[in-house]
Amino acid sequence: MSSNRRNFLKKAVASATGVSIAGSVLASSAKSYSKIIGANDRLNIAIIGLGRRLGAYYDPISRKESNVELLYLCDVMKSQREKAAANFTKIIKNKPVLENDIRKVLEDTKVDAIFNATPDHWHTPGACMAMEAGKHVYLEKPCSHNPKEGEIVVAFQQKYNKVVQMGNQQRSSPESQEIIKDIHNGVIGNAYKAVAFYTNSRGEVPIPKKQAPPEGLDWDLFQGPAPRKEYEHDTWDYNWHWYGWDYGTAEMGNNATHELDVARWALDVVYPMHVDVNGGKFHYVNDGWSMYDTMEASFHFANNRLIQWQGQSRNAYDTFGADRGTIIYGSEGSVFVNRGGYRLYDLKGKLVKEKKGAGDEGGINLGGGGGMTTMHAMNFFETIRGKEKLTSPIEQGVVSQLLTHYANISSRIGKGFDVDEKNGRIYDREAMKLWSRDYEPGWEPKI
Repeated sequence: MSSNRRNFLKKAVASATGVSIAGSVLASSAKSYSKIIGANDRLNIAIIGLGRRLGAYYDPISRKESNVELLYLCDVMKSQREKAAANFTKIIKNKPVLENDIRKVLEDTKVDAIFNATPDHWHTPGACMAMEAGKHVYLEKPCSHNPKEGEIVVAFQQKYNKVVQMGNQQRSSPESQEIIKDIHNGVIGNAYKAVAFYTNSRGEVPIPKKQAPPEGLDWDLFQGPAPRKEYEHDTWDYNWHWYGWDYGTAEMGNNATHELDVARWALDVVYPMHVDVNGGKFHYVNDGWSMYDTMEASFHFANNRLIQWQGQSRNAYDTFGADRGTIIYGSEGSVFVNRGGYRLYDLKGKLVKEKKGAGDEGGINLGGGGGMTTMHAMNFFETIRGKEKLTSPIEQGVVSQLLTHYANISSRIGKGFDVDEKNGRIYDREAMKLWSRDYEPGWEPKI
């Protein structure tokens, strides 16, 4: 570990654990973007993590109007670096440097911004390291592995004054922006409930067995902030999502993040008063999947507003006629909205208005690339240049992400709990024991 990294990890300010996300939500964004680079400057960028999200970045990075240059492709797996390089060779002129260690990328002062598409346990630590190194960050979901990391990443953004866009790309959808604005203006009257859902047909996964790491994998660096343990088959290639809590955040962090963000956005709510869940593992019960694969969650807010989540990871029956989306109920009508557009209905269930998106953003396809990610990334670039404001600033993203953490915590302790509406903290002591997580000594992000 480099001396710079050691010095970074030794810094600590006691107030970091008491950062109120609510205060961040209400803070003016003007200060956040006051020291950004000139509007005509080309941005030098790096991608950290070259897995299933990579395909979504080809278009925004290769577009001439983006005016960016890809300097680094970074991943702990050699084969992924080589595959990414081969793909980018077809669409960009320069040849990015291939690197396996994020720390070496961040040492390069020419890098202006990074895309952090690493596994979940690396998201906040990697983003914080980047901000301290002077980089702007496009931070994929989940923006935090646990609630405390949400507080920490906001604190870092405020301290280092960097542009941090969360990768919940539906916030950049013109159709979603339009209908949410209409909902806020009363198109369906009083919006009182949102039902967010996701279905998939994920299959059986291997039972993890200890073995040597695959050829080309830097297993120590893959673990990074997580406590060290021996490699188990087939952890590194996506199944880390389901093999315990060291690396993943289950389907709530993996996918519910998107729809719950839309639900919270539509109802214009912040922290709930009460959370409870009902879920379990019901499919392929003897395989290696160690988390729930089915989840129902309820988030009760003030003014009698409610968000409900229905998630089916391994049963693809489309309860609501689509594989994912959000339904918003109002006193005078309802709205169905997803990545493909929206449909507005009156109280009798008659279709009043429909608008389809022009992009090709995927539903449950791995990577989810397409038009919205392009718009989201370009909004990130233009915000760095001072021409736009973020559609999903990190101080908003962490609040939506907190809903997924609440559900995971409730599932793990087997009961619901009340929440402080002012700061998002959980009243239940058992639940608060899961507010953070264990780290490899010396790797916990602190400010």
